Amino acid sequence: MITGVRIGLDVGSVRIGVAKCDPHGMLATPLITIAAGTNALGEVADLVAEHEAICVYIGKPISLAGKDTASTQSAIQFAQELVVLLKDSRTEVRMIDERLSTVSAQRGMQEAGRSVKQSRDAIDQAAAVVILEHALDSERHSDGLVGEVVD
Repeated sequence: MITGVRIGLDVGSVRIGVAKCDPHGMLATPLITIAAGTNALGEVADLVAEHEAICVYIGKPISLAGKDTASTQSAIQFAQELVVLLKDSRTEVRMIDERLSTVSAQRGMQEAGRSVKQSRDAIDQAAAVVILEHALDSERHSDGLVGEVVD
Protein backbone atom coordinates (compact mmCIF):
# COMPACT_ATOMS: atom_id res chain seq x y z
CA MET A 1 0.00 0.00 0.00
CA ILE A 2 1.23 3.48 -0.85
CA THR A 3 2.25 5.62 2.13
CA GLY A 4 0.64 9.03 2.53
CA VAL A 5 -2.40 10.82 3.88
CA ARG A 6 -5.55 10.61 1.79
CA ILE A 7 -8.54 12.92 2.13
CA GLY A 8 -12.11 11.84 1.46
CA LEU A 9 -14.87 14.26 0.45
CA ASP A 10 -18.63 13.92 0.46
CA VAL A 11 -19.58 16.84 -1.79
CA GLY A 12 -23.10 18.14 -1.32
CA SER A 13 -24.94 21.23 -2.44
CA VAL A 14 -24.98 22.69 1.09
CA ARG A 15 -22.06 21.07 2.92
CA ILE A 16 -18.90 19.12 2.16
CA GLY A 17 -17.92 16.43 4.63
CA VAL A 18 -14.19 15.89 4.96
CA ALA A 19 -12.29 12.90 6.37
CA LYS A 20 -8.63 11.95 6.39
CA CYS A 21 -6.57 8.88 7.07
CA ASP A 22 -3.21 8.30 8.68
CA PRO A 23 -0.15 8.03 6.39
CA HIS A 24 -0.39 4.21 6.43
CA GLY A 25 -4.02 4.19 5.31
CA MET A 26 -5.15 2.22 8.34
CA LEU A 27 -7.77 4.51 9.87
CA ALA A 28 -10.14 7.07 8.34
CA THR A 29 -11.38 9.75 10.72
CA PRO A 30 -13.79 12.68 10.39
CA LEU A 31 -12.03 16.00 9.95
CA ILE A 32 -14.38 18.91 9.26
CA THR A 33 -17.53 20.02 7.48
CA ILE A 34 -17.13 22.87 5.01
CA ALA A 35 -19.97 25.06 3.78
CA ALA A 36 -20.40 24.55 0.05
CA GLY A 37 -19.94 27.77 -1.88
CA THR A 38 -17.43 30.22 -3.17
CA ASN A 39 -14.51 29.41 -0.85
CA ALA A 40 -15.04 25.65 -0.47
CA LEU A 41 -12.41 24.75 -3.07
CA GLY A 42 -9.85 26.97 -1.37
CA GLU A 43 -10.60 25.42 2.03
CA VAL A 44 -10.15 21.93 0.60
CA ALA A 45 -6.89 22.96 -1.08
CA ASP A 46 -5.67 24.37 2.25
CA LEU A 47 -6.46 21.07 3.97
CA VAL A 48 -4.64 19.14 1.25
CA ALA A 49 -1.55 21.30 1.79
CA GLU A 50 -1.80 21.23 5.59
CA HIS A 51 -2.01 17.44 5.71
CA GLU A 52 0.33 16.90 2.72
CA ALA A 53 -2.27 14.62 1.15
CA ILE A 54 -1.20 12.40 -1.72
CA CYS A 55 -4.77 11.86 -2.91
CA VAL A 56 -8.24 13.32 -2.56
CA TYR A 57 -11.03 10.81 -3.01
CA ILE A 58 -14.31 12.47 -3.95
CA GLY A 59 -17.49 10.47 -3.70
CA LYS A 60 -19.22 10.05 -7.04
CA PRO A 61 -22.96 9.94 -6.39
CA ILE A 62 -24.49 7.31 -8.63
CA SER A 63 -27.78 5.45 -8.27
CA LEU A 64 -28.03 1.88 -7.06
CA ALA A 65 -28.55 0.96 -10.72
CA GLY A 66 -25.16 2.48 -11.56
CA LYS A 67 -26.57 5.56 -13.33
CA ASP A 68 -25.65 9.21 -12.88
CA THR A 69 -27.82 11.21 -10.48
CA ALA A 70 -28.61 14.91 -10.29
CA SER A 71 -25.62 15.32 -7.95
CA THR A 72 -23.15 13.47 -10.16
CA GLN A 73 -22.31 16.41 -12.42
CA SER A 74 -21.86 18.75 -9.44
CA ALA A 75 -19.39 16.37 -7.82
CA ILE A 76 -17.49 15.91 -11.10
CA GLN A 77 -17.33 19.68 -11.63
CA PHE A 78 -16.04 20.19 -8.07
CA ALA A 79 -13.38 17.52 -8.69
CA GLN A 80 -12.30 19.12 -11.99
CA GLU A 81 -12.03 22.56 -10.38
CA LEU A 82 -10.01 21.07 -7.51
CA VAL A 83 -7.59 19.51 -10.00
CA VAL A 84 -6.99 22.95 -11.54
CA LEU A 85 -6.42 24.45 -8.09
CA LEU A 86 -3.98 21.67 -7.12
CA LYS A 87 -2.14 21.61 -10.46
CA ASP A 88 1.19 22.57 -8.88
CA SER A 89 1.00 19.87 -6.23
CA ARG A 90 1.54 16.15 -6.52
CA THR A 91 -1.88 15.40 -5.10
CA GLU A 92 -4.12 13.24 -7.25
CA VAL A 93 -7.87 13.76 -7.35
CA ARG A 94 -9.97 10.64 -7.90
CA MET A 95 -13.68 9.88 -7.99
CA ILE A 96 -14.95 6.82 -6.17
CA ASP A 97 -18.39 5.22 -6.02
CA GLU A 98 -20.24 6.55 -2.98
CA ARG A 99 -23.43 4.52 -3.17
CA LEU A 100 -25.17 4.50 0.20
CA SER A 101 -22.44 6.46 2.02
CA THR A 102 -24.88 9.05 3.39
CA VAL A 103 -27.49 6.39 4.18
CA SER A 104 -24.85 4.40 6.05
CA ALA A 105 -23.74 7.51 7.95
CA GLN A 106 -27.33 8.43 8.86
CA ARG A 107 -28.00 4.92 10.10
CA GLY A 108 -24.91 5.08 12.30
CA MET A 109 -26.04 8.38 13.82
CA GLN A 110 -29.53 7.02 14.48
CA GLU A 111 -28.06 3.93 16.13
CA ALA A 112 -26.03 6.27 18.35
CA GLY A 113 -29.27 7.99 19.37
CA ARG A 114 -28.77 11.20 17.35
CA SER A 115 -31.41 12.59 15.04
CA VAL A 116 -30.60 13.44 11.44
CA LYS A 117 -31.55 17.08 12.04
CA GLN A 118 -29.15 17.37 15.01
CA SER A 119 -26.35 15.61 13.17
CA ARG A 120 -26.14 17.09 9.67
CA ASP A 121 -22.48 18.20 9.94
CA ALA A 122 -21.50 14.92 11.60
CA ILE A 123 -23.40 12.93 8.95
CA ASP A 124 -21.48 14.70 6.17
CA GLN A 125 -18.19 13.90 7.90
CA ALA A 126 -19.27 10.31 8.54
CA ALA A 127 -20.22 9.94 4.86
CA ALA A 128 -16.73 11.20 3.94
CA VAL A 129 -15.27 8.55 6.29
CA VAL A 130 -17.36 5.86 4.54
CA ILE A 131 -16.10 7.06 1.14
CA LEU A 132 -12.48 7.10 2.32
CA GLU A 133 -12.77 3.69 4.01
CA HIS A 134 -14.15 2.24 0.77
CA ALA A 135 -11.16 3.67 -1.12
CA LEU A 136 -8.68 2.35 1.45
CA ASP A 137 -10.27 -1.11 1.40
CA SER A 138 -10.03 -1.10 -2.39
CA GLU A 139 -6.39 0.01 -2.23
CA ARG A 140 -5.57 -2.95 0.00
CA HIS A 141 -6.69 -5.25 -2.83
CA SER A 142 -4.83 -3.42 -5.61
CA ASP A 143 -1.38 -2.10 -6.34
CA GLY A 144 -2.06 1.55 -5.59
CA LEU A 145 -4.59 4.33 -5.63
CA VAL A 146 -8.06 3.43 -6.89
CA GLY A 147 -11.03 5.15 -8.51
CA GLU A 148 -11.35 7.31 -11.59
CA VAL A 149 -8.51 9.80 -12.07
CA VAL A 150 -9.80 13.33 -12.60
CA ASP A 151 -7.76 15.44 -15.00
